[in-house]
Amino acid sequence: MAAVNGTAPTERRQRVAVIGGGPAGISALAAFQAAAAQGARVPEVVLFDRQSEWGGTWNLPAATGLDEFGEVAHSAMYRHLWSNGPKECLELPSFPFSAAFGPAPLPSYPPRDVLRRYLHLRAEHLGLAPHCRLRTAVRDVRCDGAMGRLALTAHDLPADRVYTEHFDFVIVATGHYSTPVLPEIPGLSRFRGRVLHAKAFCDAAQFAGSTILIVGASESAEDVGQQLLKFGAKRVVNSFRSTPLDYVLPQAWTQRPLLLKIEQDAGGADVCHFADGTEEREIDAIVLCTGYRHHFPFLQDELRLVTENRLWPQGLYKGTAWEKDPRVFYLGMQDQYFTFTFFEAQAWWARDVILGVIKLPAAEAMAADSERERAREEACVTHGECIRFQGAHLQTLLSATDCPAVDVDAVCAIFEQWERDKRADFFGYRDRAHRSVVTGTMAAAPHRRWAEEMDDSAESFLASVPAPNLDAEECRGVRGRSLAAAATHLTTASFGARADSIRCAGPPFSWRSRAVARASCRPDHAWPVAPPGKERRGQSAPPLNSYLY
Repeated sequence: MAAVNGTAPTERRQRVAVIGGGPAGISALAAFQAAAAQGARVPEVVLFDRQSEWGGTWNLPAATGLDEFGEVAHSAMYRHLWSNGPKECLELPSFPFSAAFGPAPLPSYPPRDVLRRYLHLRAEHLGLAPHCRLRTAVRDVRCDGAMGRLALTAHDLPADRVYTEHFDFVIVATGHYSTPVLPEIPGLSRFRGRVLHAKAFCDAAQFAGSTILIVGASESAEDVGQQLLKFGAKRVVNSFRSTPLDYVLPQAWTQRPLLLKIEQDAGGADVCHFADGTEEREIDAIVLCTGYRHHFPFLQDELRLVTENRLWPQGLYKGTAWEKDPRVFYLGMQDQYFTFTFFEAQAWWARDVILGVIKLPAAEAMAADSERERAREEACVTHGECIRFQGAHLQTLLSATDCPAVDVDAVCAIFEQWERDKRADFFGYRDRAHRSVVTGTMAAAPHRRWAEEMDDSAESFLASVPAPNLDAEECRGVRGRSLAAAATHLTTASFGARADSIRCAGPPFSWRSRAVARASCRPDHAWPVAPPGKERRGQSAPPLNSYLY
């Protein structure tokens, strides 16, 4: 580029848009922050999310349907929801649960709000707020041929202002558990009871004393059925399309094959007909646990992923880069065993592609690689084979970057034990404890069996596990503090001089020495942020404040 008036030109700083403020979006910001702390020149990164806080699907909406801005409620969570997988399988090496809540071991299966707080604590600890535009919905992303960039149109919901900015890369981290799949069942519209999708389930207690038909046999069907019986439903009937649930179920839980149709008898009563010729009457409500579809209405066709929910979505190189236009990346679009750690590895990999550390092959080579992985996925039959397939995918991503390492084999072993636990005790597997592969700490036993625990609040769950090295007064003080203050207090009080080493823990850095990078782990560095509707030009990135790397 030629100089102007004898002055060297200023290179335009690249820009990256991250769409979604859940765990994947947080990991995307963390990845760039880690690179900046190591001395890399990183792009300007802006995160958009239409919710009012971080957390994505882990946030519990005040109501289903539409929010105060007319936006569809994003989350599919409901009251009394607990993790259906061990927390040890999603624990981030860069931010273990002990760094968030103190070193006292927690039970392996926390309620939803504890995982939401875990994400909030991480985002606050990293200081990500200046890079996030919350309550801002992305309306459109398209290729701008004239500028050679991606044009993103956003809607500032409180201000009701729509504006367009240009980005060099877009990372889609919106998840795929928001738009329900609604099956066509003859007679369903004439059913006289309630019909709802699992996304609108809200609270199992409202169905106490009722007989509920669940359509589906997926993880959501398992959990909704458990919740219904736990909170007093009279009976659960679940209809499966191909494979029944392979667990020892209680007497009040009946399995039926495919629901064919719903009719009314001569007296006007509903009759549900199943593929084996059996019938069910006296059904009070039908809950459709029929899954979710990948839905990206804000993306133009040439950028939009279209896929079923599966371990290897076609069209994504390494499961992450959009092969038709690798300026676009997708995080967390797989059917998931691994979650937070998988999103983290994808984020680091996408970051290194953007920074030029990883060079992508030609389009034909990327497509051929995806075809090979799809064939490997289709060869998987058992849950164990699927777990190991996704574990190998995670290891491939980790091996390509300096993302904090995960002991993939150890996590796979926990998943396999989790499967055995569910088969041994479908209602009691959440009472089991697993060992952290990050800290080596054994999880605590829950203070009450899950089937008897009616309080799903984070306050109750965390209060049942006293923090060591803190007296009772300090414990009460921590419980009442803000999340960030509580985490800082617990980490400092519990680890003392080790707190800094925990916050800056990670693998060897690729750009700069650990000593130099740790010198940048101070809160006095600012990451330049452009106000909405404005783009920063010709500004390099000073080191970011980094609390964890």
